[in-house]
Amino acid sequence: MRLLLLGMLWLWPLWAIAYPIYGSEQTGIRRLEVTRFAQEGLYRGRKRLPGELLTREQVDLRLLERPDLTLPPADPAFTREIVKLLGEHADRYSVSVLDLTDPQHPVYAEHNGGVRRSPGSVGKLAGALGFFQALADTRPGDPAQRIAFLRDTWITADEFIVHDHHKVRIWQPERHTLSIRPLRIGDRGSLWDYLDWMLSASSNAAASMVMEQAMLMRSFGKDYPPDDEARRRFFEDTPRRELARLFVETFEGALQRNGIDTRHFRQASFFTRTGKQKVPGGYSYATTRELMNFLLKMEQGRLVDPFSSRELKRLLYVTERRIRYASSPALDHAAVYFKSGSLYACKPEPDFVCGKYRGNRKNLMNSVAIVEAPAGEPRLYYMVTLTSNVLRRNSAVDHQTLATRIHRLLERRHGLGKDDHKTGR
Repeated sequence: MRLLLLGMLWLWPLWAIAYPIYGSEQTGIRRLEVTRFAQEGLYRGRKRLPGELLTREQVDLRLLERPDLTLPPADPAFTREIVKLLGEHADRYSVSVLDLTDPQHPVYAEHNGGVRRSPGSVGKLAGALGFFQALADTRPGDPAQRIAFLRDTWITADEFIVHDHHKVRIWQPERHTLSIRPLRIGDRGSLWDYLDWMLSASSNAAASMVMEQAMLMRSFGKDYPPDDEARRRFFEDTPRRELARLFVETFEGALQRNGIDTRHFRQASFFTRTGKQKVPGGYSYATTRELMNFLLKMEQGRLVDPFSSRELKRLLYVTERRIRYASSPALDHAAVYFKSGSLYACKPEPDFVCGKYRGNRKNLMNSVAIVEAPAGEPRLYYMVTLTSNVLRRNSAVDHQTLATRIHRLLERRHGLGKDDHKTGR
């Protein structure tokens, strides 16, 4: 296998132009290289769905020409159709759907869109925005230089990663070995690697490293990155009140600067226990309406700038695998840009068995998704933001089912058959 792999590397320049699974040369995201090898049959691994094979150029912003577009008022008829899909537990859901298939005449549905719930891992979108804002502030200008900086700047996992159970794919190209495990102190990777691990595998450890680096970038400016000793002294010697102020400036400030209302969406703390101990934080929350506003601004290139918006959208495309909402078979041929998060807890209850995503005390599940179907030749284009707290049910399955129902509804609204998403005919 190793000889075959080495023998195929001469083809690299032909493959390097594509994305995501052929984009590791430009970004340096190592996981993409082994994903490409798996797709080509050179390494054991899962093959990608038809909707996951867009080139880098195809993964682009679709509303650059509509910077004036804002969320329209909720359409009553469309909203009733969406609420009907929620069934008997509709009161435990918040959902926003923006149909952009005709971008000149968008149609919006909203149910409980102003209800605030903990965003869970969807809050990593705010962490990524704070990072890209700090990057643009300290290194404005040429996007190619920012790409190179993200690729060539390597960092080492430190105490901020403790504690996390999420596994990431660590590919060692010089050894052609793949480890699938949680991050450990001492693990090294580029800034691109850590951004990828944060969003592709939803690693809390990687997210805390990205957020730590965003704070360091904002503090050290052009002198970023500091060496390990300077980094350690910064977090040990800076008063906790000042660290808390810097955190708010880095993340809530970035949301506010980009038109996001932090009364309705904010990530107010690190994602790991040690991160929260080192930097005081607060309560995080999100509404589906403000999450929709976030996605809309991203598609318009208005999150920091077009470069940052585009790269964030690309990171949301190259998740390790489609889960929860995005795992609906109805979306297999669609390009899906998504993030999800969950938080569940159980209490003793007769005849109830606690299970993953089936909490009886708390059972939060959140999903945000942009859908272009079919990938490359979309006849449907829409966004969905969704939060729920339906107790005792498998919320991952429920979100998957709802994704199918919403997709079929959009097909009917636009006169498409259920197979039209496969061919674009």
